[in-house]
Amino acid sequence: MLLHVSEDRPKPSPRGWDTVTPYHRGFREFAEAYEAFGFEQIHAGALPFLPPKPGLMLDIGAGSGRDAGWFAAKGWEIVAVEPAAAMRQEAARRHPSSQIRWLDDRLPALAAVHRLGLGFDLAWLSGVWMHIPPEDRPRAMRKLATLLRPGGRLVLTLRHGPAPEDRPMWPVDANEVERLGLDHGLALRVATEHVEDRHGRRDIRWRTVILDLPDDGAGALPLLRGVILRQEKAATYKLALLRCIARIADSSPNIAREAGEHVELPLGLVALYWIRMFKPLVERRLPQRPGEAMGFVTPAFRALAPLAPYDLRPGARFAGDLAAALHRALADAARLIATMPATHLTFADNTPVFPTTPRRPPRATDPIVLGAELLWGYGTTGVPLPVWQALRRMAAWIEPMLLAEWVRLTQAYGARVGRDIPADAVMRALTWLEPLRDTALVRDLVDGRVVRGEAVACVWTGEPLRSRGVEIDHCLPWSAWACNDLWNLLPASRAANQRKSGLIVGAMALADAKPRILAWWEDAYRRADPALRARFTEEAQTTLPLAQDREPTLDELFAALDFRRLRLRQETQLPEWSGAV
Repeated sequence: MLLHVSEDRPKPSPRGWDTVTPYHRGFREFAEAYEAFGFEQIHAGALPFLPPKPGLMLDIGAGSGRDAGWFAAKGWEIVAVEPAAAMRQEAARRHPSSQIRWLDDRLPALAAVHRLGLGFDLAWLSGVWMHIPPEDRPRAMRKLATLLRPGGRLVLTLRHGPAPEDRPMWPVDANEVERLGLDHGLALRVATEHVEDRHGRRDIRWRTVILDLPDDGAGALPLLRGVILRQEKAATYKLALLRCIARIADSSPNIAREAGEHVELPLGLVALYWIRMFKPLVERRLPQRPGEAMGFVTPAFRALAPLAPYDLRPGARFAGDLAAALHRALADAARLIATMPATHLTFADNTPVFPTTPRRPPRATDPIVLGAELLWGYGTTGVPLPVWQALRRMAAWIEPMLLAEWVRLTQAYGARVGRDIPADAVMRALTWLEPLRDTALVRDLVDGRVVRGEAVACVWTGEPLRSRGVEIDHCLPWSAWACNDLWNLLPASRAANQRKSGLIVGAMALADAKPRILAWWEDAYRRADPALRARFTEEAQTTLPLAQDREPTLDELFAALDFRRLRLRQETQLPEWSGAV
């Protein structure tokens, strides 16, 4: 079925590269070449990865219709896109089928396809990507991602080799395709090995790359994609709110409280991460909305200039002018979050996705400790349970897509005022800087005990430690999870620490070390001054699955550590350390 036929003379692309006319003029020769081999010969590498059930397919750059015809015979419904008019007409003649709808359209815009309002189970690009100039590829991938249904698949065959003189082509790379896919919410399923050209061209090889749009089965991922890629944005605020919540889900999930179909988060923590994210952007004068001031950038916000972003973390303690400024800045950010992104980021029925209820800011104190009681005092932000679970499980998928859209918006705001902002400058400002590896406090605690003649044992071997041979080990390895929390820092011998380095401690090794770990926690923190004891508890309750309404017992804390160990092993697939030998 021909839905639209273009004029006989195809127009060049907006950038002046005419990739269509050669196929329009030489349609007979190209069609004969394409049809010389069957679908299963050409796409043998992709066959094992085709969806098991027929659905709706988008064939972009459909050429002679060979591939569309094969899918139609298998029961698929196809929208076949071909911008070369003569080629499109020839394809419709060769493969007449009521299941194939022919359409005149092209990447990177795919405007006609988007107007159809369809979602596709499979998007198919055979020998097309090399015709897209590199500067157009991010936009092309973005368009493709938004056309897939949750669980949909994108298949691209890539042509490697020199370009012919009569057709514009650009080099392609599977890693580039994977990276662009990740930026727009697609996960790599497989990249096949290179295969030789069927037409015997010795300098041409082909490779197939398959990307998936994940589906969690609960509708959360389409919602998140819609927020990131589709919802109208007058500022980067919606992206910032989503990233704050994603960061909490990844690093401090235990602070959430279940409330029916939602979890509730402390608005003060959302505001804290908000300030942490925007601080580098504001300091580098990167525009976050078009031509308007940002309501949270107050004198209090600017007074936080001496702080590094990673200083703003749960459990941190501030005094004096910084304490007063941080208290006011959190209140300003909480108020803006509640009135702007939390109000305007909505479902289709205009109800808020993240219902937020601000409270009158808690009374200022000096010093100020960023503990749960304070952070809850600013109000609450609700997160639907399916969205919360998706954010916890798929942060690695969501973050790159979110950042890519944030970069695009920042550049667009800069362009409005004549500023050419490099993408890498925005990305550097958006980088979530983790704290530096820091064991100084715990090392001082150990050294102090050794100097006083108190016994300190290696938690892994039980051997007595002397100052020269003491190392501070991250129980859950720093290389897998940058966590300087006190509960995660343990005294160890140099030999044991080196053998364990970079590995996940095994269940038996952890169980064997339990008495020594509990003894260290008791001596170093539970018997310490109130401030250090409170920090130890606050950090544990923020990052480990522990009750929030009371101070946990050390046995409970140890059990929570073991659960966190299991999660880290599942997430990283790192090998386990069986213990000191």
